[in-house]
Amino acid sequence: MPRRRLSQRQIERVQRIQERRRRRLEERTQLALDRLDEERLDDDMLGAPRPGRVVVRYGANLAVEDEHGQLYHCLCRQHVGQPVCGDRVVWQPTGEGNGVVTALQPRETLLSRPGYSGRDRPLAANISLLVAVVAPRPEPSSYLIDQYLVAARLIGVPVLVLCNKMDLCETARDRRRFLSNLTHYRAIGYPLIAVSAKQTGTLDALIDQLTAETAILLGQSGVGKSSLIKALLPDREVQIGRLSKATGLGRHTTSAATCYRLSGGGSLIDSPGVRSFRLGPISRRDLERGFREIEPFIARCRFANCRHEQEPDCAVRKAVAAGEIDPRRLANFQHLAAQLEGND
Repeated sequence: MPRRRLSQRQIERVQRIQERRRRRLEERTQLALDRLDEERLDDDMLGAPRPGRVVVRYGANLAVEDEHGQLYHCLCRQHVGQPVCGDRVVWQPTGEGNGVVTALQPRETLLSRPGYSGRDRPLAANISLLVAVVAPRPEPSSYLIDQYLVAARLIGVPVLVLCNKMDLCETARDRRRFLSNLTHYRAIGYPLIAVSAKQTGTLDALIDQLTAETAILLGQSGVGKSSLIKALLPDREVQIGRLSKATGLGRHTTSAATCYRLSGGGSLIDSPGVRSFRLGPISRRDLERGFREIEPFIARCRFANCRHEQEPDCAVRKAVAAGEIDPRRLANFQHLAAQLEGND
């Protein structure tokens, strides 16, 4: 008997139920660990404080990497906060291969996305580069790319636009046509690189960009993020094995945001949570800041509340007419602005 297909609403309802169950389990586990923490892990039982970085978090369990690259299975002290992948922490050994996180270091950046409740859900911390991945197929969504750019600008992270699957362009003309639709991003300061995960020799320019960075890949389904990760991390299975051994969680760690070391230097965060990334509720001012080439012209408009549509003396529309702003960027700005007004 064929399985009944669920509607999108039913799928979302099932996901919300599963998320609530995971959260309740995590809360119960954390409560028990906190009690154990207070009862058994007195300061005089802990080793000296050490710096570390959270490589993966699964429920109340953390894999923390020390300054030598050694992994430890850690729990988290009560009232420390909620560490996420990429967080820098202070931890103290409690035994061979084990420890407890006793402090959370200040974050330089934090990438979040709205959860089912509408509240922001932290995904990864201390990211230094966001890679927006596009491909000839599926056709790039400039609306989605522009949301990535807004999110990155608001948290102060640079963006690289990565054109993957270039092997799908059968002719040089196809390649030029595809890239020409994205060159306006390069014109406003976002680097543009063309690669193919199937042709590893084309990845050299990308690897150079990732050196010494902590990067995360964003992109719509089908653009080849998984293939890129496999190509960039030939030892990924080995790293997963080390994580599984350190945390005792087996393969479950692959379902959470995980920070992998790149062989050429730097780190790459693989996060299932960014597959459905979207902007959360932001202010109109934040949206304006997120469109870096539009923002300077807004203050020059005749009216402070100019919508950049039919108002007289609109500096933004004049800039579009002069070729200083791409009309697609303005259209996406207006669409996002209308959504903000609809949420008020």
